Amino acid sequence: MNQPIRVAVAGASGRMGIEVVRMVLSDSELSLAAAVSPSKAGQDAGQMAGREACGVIVQASLEDALNESPCDVLVDFTTPKVVLQHAKLAISHGVRPIMGTTGFTPKDIEDLDLMCRDAGIGGLIAPNFSIGAILMMKFAAQAAKYFPHLEIIEYHGDQKLDAPSGTSVKTAELISEVRREMKQGNPNEHETIEGARGGYYDGFRIHSVRLPGIFAQQEVIFGAFGQSLKIRHDSYERAGYMPGVAMAVKKVMGVTGMVYGFEHFLD
Repeated sequence: MNQPIRVAVAGASGRMGIEVVRMVLSDSELSLAAAVSPSKAGQDAGQMAGREACGVIVQASLEDALNESPCDVLVDFTTPKVVLQHAKLAISHGVRPIMGTTGFTPKDIEDLDLMCRDAGIGGLIAPNFSIGAILMMKFAAQAAKYFPHLEIIEYHGDQKLDAPSGTSVKTAELISEVRREMKQGNPNEHETIEGARGGYYDGFRIHSVRLPGIFAQQEVIFGAFGQSLKIRHDSYERAGYMPGVAMAVKKVMGVTGMVYGFEHFLD
């Protein structure tokens, strides 16, 4: 019988981090090896997540956690300010980083890929871990081959800091791989209020809605003569991301290099 995959969770007391801790504790193929949260250091990770005590004490820093406990995988849902540092620290310890935080530049991804390959391990940067959202992106890219006129509207709560969302940017990137840049709309159109037409990406527009009471939704609207097509995905709670995170933890053990986009793990 294979040994469980030893998982460290950074940002363990955050809303996503708590869900990850609960998921790891409930999966027989995984083992919680470490949890990191400066504000909850010294607490039992299981109790912090609303479960029974598990014997894993929350550490104040990732470096302390990795030095104290052997780990195979790091799952990180912290902030763009520290996530790059965490990824590099994990790789230097031979730990495979799975990063659910946006903010990496193409150069960052290239550097992390080289570090992973030098260490002989894999990693993942994923703007979205929802299997439904990934399917939405794939279906949108397929539709764009036949409906090149499109716009993306993404909805999140008013506490989300980045706009557009990482999911909508990744959707736009996938669409642009199969669709030539083409400016849409009337060539003489004029915005009487700046930004009314949304953000420009390869000829189409991305609109970001930020309102209280909204969790996470995205729709891609396609228009053609006499018809339209809408592809939409709705997330209602963070637990919906956990099947994807669990799949990522298990599949990252079999890859080498830094993978950008959870969709590559669904192929």
